[in-house]
Amino acid sequence: MKVIVFGATGMVGQAVLQACLLDPGVDSVLAVVRRSTGRHFGKVRELVHGDFHDFSAISGELSGYDACLFCLGVSAVGMDEAAYRRVTFDITMAAARVLAEHNPGMTFVYVSGQGTDSTESGRSMWARVKGATENALLDLPFSAYMFRPGYIQPRGVTSGTKLYRAVYAVTRPLYPVLRRLLPNSVTSSDRVGRAMVTVARTGAPKRVLETRDINELGA
Repeated sequence: MKVIVFGATGMVGQAVLQACLLDPGVDSVLAVVRRSTGRHFGKVRELVHGDFHDFSAISGELSGYDACLFCLGVSAVGMDEAAYRRVTFDITMAAARVLAEHNPGMTFVYVSGQGTDSTESGRSMWARVKGATENALLDLPFSAYMFRPGYIQPRGVTSGTKLYRAVYAVTRPLYPVLRRLLPNSVTSSDRVGRAMVTVARTGAPKRVLETRDINELGA
């Protein structure tokens, strides 16, 4: 299986790369990045592209892939709806439309979030934008799956946000307890990574996967 990864430098993206490297069914990984990380390892190759709102210049290099694991995203804190939509909806769809055109048989796995609003009409801004993104992806001519994890505890990966790192350090010892108490809301980065690779390879019974589904698939 040949896989494309977006958001490979983020916490979930790092976990997805680890899962790809460990899975013998993944033959190669193309990590599309804005700036080179300088890291080249195993079956992972970087493709540097500066404009994430237009992938037409590299569309030829995005052909011939079986799956895309789309982990790119930002927090909505401090952003207005237009700015958040430009990052969340516009970038995702710019990539997805090119991929659907060149890889119609592809499986596209998108990291959304628990509480996403599929009606696109609720009071929560981020949930409306995520819902619009999910709906647009599901309308494209490939097999799309939406991942809606709740709280994700990093395991073997690091968040790029200082505040998040501090929170994760505090919650790390509590993770086993939290997962038992809140099985529908708590998961870990390694489970998300494994679940995304599993869905890329075999699909899933439904197109929208909540935290409990992710934990089962990534066990």
